[in-house]
Amino acid sequence: MPTVSAHVAIALAHHVDHVFGVMGNGNAWFLDALERSTPATYTAMRHEAGAVVAADAHYRAGGGLAAATATYGAGFTNTLTALAEARQAHVPLVLVVGDEPTSGPRPWGVDQIALASAVGARTYTVGRTDAAATTVIAVEHALTYRVPTVLAIPYDVATREAGPVPEVPAPVLPAPLAPAGPFAAESVHELARLLAGAERPFLLAGHGAWVAGAGDALGALADATGAVTASTALGRGIFPRRESDLGVTGGFGAEGAMDLVREADVAVVFGASLNQFTMRFGELFSPGTRVVQVDIAPAATHPHVGGYLRGDARVVAETLVDELWALGATPSGWRESVDVPSLRTYERGDGTAPDGRLDPRSIAARIGELLPDDRVVVSDGGHFIGWANMHWAVASPDRMMMVGTAYQSIGLGFPSVPGAALAKPSSTVVLTTGDGGGLMALADLESAVRVAAGRGIAVVWNDGAYAAEVNLYGLKGVTQAPMLIPEVDFAGLAAAVGAEGVVVRALADLDRLAEWTATDAASRPFLVLDCRISPTVIAPYQREIIRVNS
Repeated sequence: MPTVSAHVAIALAHHVDHVFGVMGNGNAWFLDALERSTPATYTAMRHEAGAVVAADAHYRAGGGLAAATATYGAGFTNTLTALAEARQAHVPLVLVVGDEPTSGPRPWGVDQIALASAVGARTYTVGRTDAAATTVIAVEHALTYRVPTVLAIPYDVATREAGPVPEVPAPVLPAPLAPAGPFAAESVHELARLLAGAERPFLLAGHGAWVAGAGDALGALADATGAVTASTALGRGIFPRRESDLGVTGGFGAEGAMDLVREADVAVVFGASLNQFTMRFGELFSPGTRVVQVDIAPAATHPHVGGYLRGDARVVAETLVDELWALGATPSGWRESVDVPSLRTYERGDGTAPDGRLDPRSIAARIGELLPDDRVVVSDGGHFIGWANMHWAVASPDRMMMVGTAYQSIGLGFPSVPGAALAKPSSTVVLTTGDGGGLMALADLESAVRVAAGRGIAVVWNDGAYAAEVNLYGLKGVTQAPMLIPEVDFAGLAAAVGAEGVVVRALADLDRLAEWTATDAASRPFLVLDCRISPTVIAPYQREIIRVNS
């Protein structure tokens, strides 16, 4: 007779293909049922936080909803930072955990529901008679609100017989939010008139526009208005026409591109929160730019927004195209008058910094030239995040993800690789991480190597420091000793778990990456590039932060 754990596993497998986890007492029976009774793929991770990160990255990389699993107690508390990141980044996933018995906590128990709630995750606890139904409710909650959701199995009901598994219904999800009513209709019409009369229209799209599936509609709107386009860091590649796209806005943007944005007379922002980094701390747009935001948030998210239209990015963009056609509007011609590709160029550096170590700009630019075109980039958090975002172009938003930045965390890089690799099974997965975050996530270096061998690359920006702290506080006179890291041989660590490590001290050392790219994937190792970079080269986005904090 199927157990409660089997009901959970079977119901969950109707909605997820991949489960990432670490086995322990609290989830052993769930994993047993998952392996014996479902077609779902289980991937073992080496740290519970890594299990949540892998499920998170799997969704961000376009692989759909995934699940993580951990045991109760210490296994669960290990997941909290990764749960907080997924919650802040609006990433749906289901975390299946063991929990205290229904009779009450044991001496080593903690209040897991309260802890999950503290980082913004709701918990659903299964019982003997409702395990399958509760599982579907947890899935529906995660997808509806785009949040991580905890599914708890009390220890004393995990093996209880629960009868035949009932039919598992599909989650019922809300329809895209469309502007409704005469007020909203007039707002759309007014925005169409504004765009029709703009001489220098600019469209900015964020990750919310990608989630809404708005890429084609935004491309059509850009064509109808003659707008120059750009994206946030999490929306890069969403616009179809690269020849008129400025790339990423904010601190990761090229200086010439950001100067052009300030020339816009009308800017319409789709599915972007307009955080301080995207907005360059308030300096992205000129004071004379009319800024209109389209989003599903209850209200505008930045004080520079002069008009707000609440609605799904795709629905609103399609409606605007129809309105412009009805108005007889013609393209402005602005984008044809500007050499946009020349404005996307970045400073490449001089190869070597004055201290004799590598200039990270030069390394980043050369790696960008050597990487396979079919690539997914996963980024840990830290000072180095600018280099990949500036120099490694990707085809679409699901091919560049920054796991950790929503919660301002580091140490989530290596476990992102398995999730992205299983979501994009034919693509090269490239990790960009620092030495500080890389050491935090070291347990799941093995997971990355095991899952992504043949198509995985890790670039470690090894500068012997927590560079963001050095730049923000060391320059203010705070003692730097706690900010420094003894130089670590990441190439040697890579070799210990079956990867190939290459110490990169000169640009010529990247010839190994060129060879790797030219080799058939079946015979390639997981490659770790241990780049010994100078800590003296500060990324432009961090210079903005330093300026604001000074």
